[in-house]
Amino acid sequence: MKTFKKQFGGSIRKKDLEKFASSNQWDGNKFNNLSLTTMGFSFKKLPEVLKDNFSKNIQRIPKQHLPILPIDIDQYSKSNKEARFSWFGHSVLLFHLNGKNILIDPMFGENASPIAPFKTKRFSKNTLQIIDQLPAIDAILLTHDHYDHIDLESMQKLIPKVDNWLVALGVSRHLEKWGLEAEKIQEMDWWDTVDFEGIKITFTPSRHFSGRGATDRAKSLWGGFVFKTATESIYHSGDGGYDNHFKEVGKKYGPFDLMFVECGQYYKHWHQIHLYPEESVQAAIDAKAKSAIPIHWAGFSLAPHSWKDGVERFTAEAENLNLNTYTPSMGETFSLNTLQSNNFWWKDVK
Repeated sequence: MKTFKKQFGGSIRKKDLEKFASSNQWDGNKFNNLSLTTMGFSFKKLPEVLKDNFSKNIQRIPKQHLPILPIDIDQYSKSNKEARFSWFGHSVLLFHLNGKNILIDPMFGENASPIAPFKTKRFSKNTLQIIDQLPAIDAILLTHDHYDHIDLESMQKLIPKVDNWLVALGVSRHLEKWGLEAEKIQEMDWWDTVDFEGIKITFTPSRHFSGRGATDRAKSLWGGFVFKTATESIYHSGDGGYDNHFKEVGKKYGPFDLMFVECGQYYKHWHQIHLYPEESVQAAIDAKAKSAIPIHWAGFSLAPHSWKDGVERFTAEAENLNLNTYTPSMGETFSLNTLQSNNFWWKDVK
């Protein structure tokens, strides 16, 4: 029971509310999106939602565990100044920029629903062990506090290892509850920029929500990140639905060499907070991305669509609209030069 309660993270504190009051997104009770946003879900629609989510006509889970390649640790050496990237399924990303290693939304756990009666199992096995194989991490970034992006088991392994944390406004209370020292955390509001070791990191809007329990919905912020170095320009969309913020980010910070864009876990009843695959392509075009990589897939089944549906529709629409894309294998180390090649590894997996 103690571990179960710990999953929720920290309660809102007086110092949190004082900080929230200075945010344009805070209305005194909750954080808000740029546009009016609802889940589009009601108890009246519950039978349909349950039917869709338990349908046996959709292959939501691959028939075999998805492999994750071993990390090419030499590519993440401090002496290597060239940009490198690895994706470990769902939204877990490792960046090597300006000689620094940055880990984003490192949810390596095997269950995305630790407080629910039914587990949401990961498509890959033994993923928590990857944390012990990572290179030295200079900073961890957290887009928002949902369980498929921040899990207790991963945090317990990472907190002793990493001294710099850049997180969405309001997320620090969870990390402090789990033992991270407050001075190691920097919270960010939309459009805040931090200069980290020669990398300008900006927290950008997304159209989503937050919360780990019944009483803290929208009590912390959510968003994406822009990364600027002397030679690279990268955009991470964060979770969220389609809106004008992609054009605004593109106008302020584009063009981008590469965009990591959410593409998975969508459904008609929560369309406003998750992109359809075709919208993921349009978001990358709006943001002025030269190339795009779909994320938020191949990790868990959190919506009633087949596990390949997002990447299949994404790559098809990108071809129609002449957007360059790349779909890396999980664990693969790749560079900006890799993006002109193809790797449709998922086509051969049942």
